[in-house]
Amino acid sequence: MQSDIFLSVKNLSRDYGPLRAVNDVSFEVKRGEVLGFLGPNGAGKSTTMQMLTGNLAPTEGQITINGIDLLDNPKQAKAHIGFLPEQPPLYKELTVDEYLRFCARLNRIAKPGIAQALDTAKQRCGLQEVGKRLIGNLSKGYQQRVGIAQAIIHAPAIVILDEPTVGLDPIQIREIRRLIRELRTEHSVILSTHILPEVQTTCDQVQIINKGEIVLQDSVAGLQRFMQVSSTIVAFRKAVPIHELSDLPDIESVDRLDDHRFRIHYQPHDNPADGIVKRAVDKDWGLLELTPEKRSLEEIFVDLTTAESTPVQPADTEEGQAA
Repeated sequence: MQSDIFLSVKNLSRDYGPLRAVNDVSFEVKRGEVLGFLGPNGAGKSTTMQMLTGNLAPTEGQITINGIDLLDNPKQAKAHIGFLPEQPPLYKELTVDEYLRFCARLNRIAKPGIAQALDTAKQRCGLQEVGKRLIGNLSKGYQQRVGIAQAIIHAPAIVILDEPTVGLDPIQIREIRRLIRELRTEHSVILSTHILPEVQTTCDQVQIINKGEIVLQDSVAGLQRFMQVSSTIVAFRKAVPIHELSDLPDIESVDRLDDHRFRIHYQPHDNPADGIVKRAVDKDWGLLELTPEKRSLEEIFVDLTTAESTPVQPADTEEGQAA
């Protein structure tokens, strides 16, 4: 029976002389999953992508693509990979059909199957109406679609997309994100991106790499654990002494925003809202606002990549326990 694990990475490391750019990275991507791969510049993300696509040999570790070892059998393994680099490898003097036919031949699709592969890739990427047009005359959004079409034309198990929406307008971004979500029906997808909302709207799993190591590895749903409310904005009709708030139970600290507004910090499981309301009524402060603040993915990303962080384990779910 075919495995549901399309990509397996075990103890992957890469050295550049004395510098270890990637250190002991391990993860899996299952059939139909979209994995968001995040990291600041210099974190080792691009080095990892190059190793996954077979363009750079690891110093240590193992990469298995659809059950085939990439190092032992590179040609067979690469046949199961589709790759869209940040700069799509397009020949802009060719028409869409000419270019995709060329890509089909590069991927060793048998001649009788090229026409069907072309039609399928164009249909999935919304290119049916532009097959005869020169790539150089297409919009940036359509050029990205052509880039994705060349990545999937040979029906690979794994599709790796590096910053696929950079430089697109908002409408084009929505179209490419929709296309990525549709790809999961027949492929597994690794999405390398700096755009954090893209991960939340497109991906099933997320990984953050920093200083060559994975510092967060979880499902997007599991990120809710890290995005729990831990601060609240409060506002009052009257000026309030800050110590009157900071001495309330369960409050860790208070930031004064102005004489009437404050940011209250606390642990997610110790919400002090009831105490704040009671104190406001007792003191006749005139409570005007009580607004919980939820941590964003951007804040989590910054926290994990600007501090000495230990790897964060997946949320305590049934799936995580089973693993």
